[in-house]
Amino acid sequence: MRHFLFFILLATITMAFFVIMKPFFYPLFWAAILASIFYPLYKWINSKLKVPNLSSTLILTLIFTIIVLPMIGIGTLVVGEAVELYGTAANNSGTINENIQNVLQWVRQDPYTTQFNIDQSFVTQKVVELYQSITSFLLDSARVITQNSIVFTAMFFIMFYALFFFVRDGEKILKGLMHLCPLGDHYETILYNKFTSTVRATIKGGLIVGLLQGTLGWAMFAVVGIQGSLIWGLMMVLLATIPGIGAYFIWLPAAIVMLITGHITAGIGMILFGTLVIGTIDNFLRPILVGKDSELHPLLVLFSTLGGIVTFGISGFIIGPVIASLLLSFWEMYDEYYKKDLDNNQK
Repeated sequence: MRHFLFFILLATITMAFFVIMKPFFYPLFWAAILASIFYPLYKWINSKLKVPNLSSTLILTLIFTIIVLPMIGIGTLVVGEAVELYGTAANNSGTINENIQNVLQWVRQDPYTTQFNIDQSFVTQKVVELYQSITSFLLDSARVITQNSIVFTAMFFIMFYALFFFVRDGEKILKGLMHLCPLGDHYETILYNKFTSTVRATIKGGLIVGLLQGTLGWAMFAVVGIQGSLIWGLMMVLLATIPGIGAYFIWLPAAIVMLITGHITAGIGMILFGTLVIGTIDNFLRPILVGKDSELHPLLVLFSTLGGIVTFGISGFIIGPVIASLLLSFWEMYDEYYKKDLDNNQK
């Protein structure tokens, strides 16, 4: 009875603790992600300096310099372009309608597409609504970011504060959790390795390739004079991180529109650059960056990434595959236990 009461109280207090910590899930999650990535570098620096606090501070300074500062600069530019793009959509709806009608007229004249009997007015209305919805979403997001700057700053400070201790004391924290976990060191090590390998594969294979493709797409759009090039480049980054979906969902339709509206040189140049440069980055770099870190099936990666983004927002492109990877690990453990029990029963 004492054991039963103890475990009820333990479960209750643990659930209460998680409820309290729920508002800080995302900053703590990203602190753990960054700590797992930069911990090998911390160990190397600390082996030279022998001062853990200084080594951890140097890691935080490095992260702030190479990750945070560029993100702040890009975010500022995106907010400015979102406001400008929204104003253009509101003030130049006639020009947008004319361009859409030109495209649809070209489609209707094509012998392969005439059989579809496309309703020009309906398509024009829906495309304009979609364009306005995208720009409204970008503007609303910019407003939310600027209005919640105090909350964002607080969460950012919490992440950096936790990151300092995760980097410095990460090994001790991990050993303490493994000591309390009843699975056993062997299975706990498997789960940790799955977590770190999936995060490493997602960061290297998805985010880095997406950043490269989005940067090249932004430069291409800026060269040909497409308005909101930075925003479209950011959308290419997001789409490129999702398996099965790529940056060509953005640059290819833009190139076709450029061709139809009479910008032949720009359209051909975009198709060539997008196919030969942007499109080949994924084929060449992703296998090199990912290697064998992630053992997930591509279909499972696709659905876990999409489901993660829908459920957890932008952080879901990492949380989703991590959950899928840990799920497979638990099923492997179950299979191993089942085989042991089966073998024992047969004996």
